[in-house]
Order: sequence, then structure tokens, then C-alpha cells
Amino acid sequence: MFHKNKKNKRKRIGVIVSLVALAIILLTFSLQVTRKITVVEDLFKTAAITIQKIVMYPFTALNGKKNVDQSESYLIQKNVNEALEKEIRELKESLALNKTLTEYSPLNATVLSRNRSYWLQNITIDRGRKDGIKKDMVVVTSEGLLGKISKVYYTSSEVKLITSNDVNYKISVSVTTNNGDIFAILNGYDKKTGTIKVTGVDKNSDVGENDVIKTSGLGGMFPRGIYIGTVKSIVHDKYDLSKTLYVETKQNFDEIHYVTVLRGVNDGN
Repeated sequence: MFHKNKKNKRKRIGVIVSLVALAIILLTFSLQVTRKITVVEDLFKTAAITIQKIVMYPFTALNGKKNVDQSESYLIQKNVNEALEKEIRELKESLALNKTLTEYSPLNATVLSRNRSYWLQNITIDRGRKDGIKKDMVVVTSEGLLGKISKVYYTSSEVKLITSNDVNYKISVSVTTNNGDIFAILNGYDKKTGTIKVTGVDKNSDVGENDVIKTSGLGGMFPRGIYIGTVKSIVHDKYDLSKTLYVETKQNFDEIHYVTVLRGVNDGN
């Protein structure tokens, strides 16, 4: 009997180890943006998101517990109400944004989660393939460009932020100057200054501080005219051949709750 129990225990441990290994493999695969998502990973992600929604469902019985300090409960509820009011304001701003995007079919979404290790890299939203979301669709907020869809699951999607450190993630932008628009490349984020880097600006260009940066529309991925930010500072390279612009956005990348996905008019449901 002892040997039988020991054998069963080893089997259970083996099953647990196998499940953990499978989860690690799926997580590793999920970090590869260019890889096609498998059916197993899609099901795994959908199940994980569903469980997360259930676990994070708001608690409604704070005052029902015994021996709860009512003053403390009041402060908790006050903080919750203030947070909800802030999110409602953000949602209203997002809805107002839809009225100006006539060439697209906007779809509002809620941010589900963010990985602390990849805080400025991507976010997960509650819209997916079932909502008509496709890879590379543009994502914005009322404050301007936020990023693009990098992965699509059945009920959720991942958004690659414009603050991503992916060297291959380049966005064509235009800088509005006193002498017209000039074109450059948005690529990179400076954590020290909290600004977006724009490179490829000719040294003889008349770019100045507070000039507005928008998407140029070149390349076909991002539509023309989406606001990004304004020039905060300008740095010449060591050979004085070009300039790097440090752009200040209106986005608060630490607090993103609601976003809008821009679907082409033929992509809308």
C-alpha cells in the first residue's frame, strides 16, 4: 500500500511539472510577435482571460463583514468612486473621439491587463477576433496614437505601444514646421525624459520646439494625421548630419484604461 501511494504521488507530481512546463512554453511562444498564434495557444489565452475576468469581478460585500471599521470602509468606497469617475471621464473622451474618425469604424475596448516586466511594451484589451479585430490595426485614445494590434486571440488582443523598445517597430511621422511638413521616423522611447524619439531629421530642417508631430500616412499602416505629441527638445548627432527629436505626448502610459481600435470601413461588423 505504501509503495502504491508513493507511486501515485509521483504521478501527480509528474502531471503538475508537465503542466508548468507547458505553461512556460506557451508563455515563451506568446512573446514572439511575428509568430502565428496556434489553436492551442488561442484556447489557452481565451481561457486565461475568462478566468481573470471572473477573479477580478468587483467585490460588493465590504460592509457585510463583521467587525469592519465603517470609517475605513467609507474611505475605501470613496477611493473606488473616484477611480470609477475618472474611468467614466476617459470613456466619454474615447467616445467623443469616434465622431472625428470618419474613414474608419472605431471600436472601443477596455484594458484587461499589463505585464509589469513589459509595462511600456504592450497591453491586453478585451476585444479579439470575434469583434473583427485584425493584426496591425491602429489603436488610439483621446490623447492620440497609442500603438497597433500585435496579436489577436478569440476574445482578446495585444497592443504594442509606441513606447516599445522593438528596434524594428518604426512609424512614419510628419513634423509641422513654419515652412511646411517634413518627414521622419518614430522609433524608441527615452525613459529618463519620458519622451518618444523621432530620428532621421535633416540637420538643415527648421524644426523647432513645440512643433507638432503626427502620423504621416506613409507606409499604409497608420492613417495620416493622428496626433502624437510636440517637440520638447532637439539633439544633433555627433557628426552633425541629422537631428533627433524628443517628443512629449499627452498620453499617461502608466494609466491606460480605455482605448479605441481603428478598423477599416470594410472591416467593421
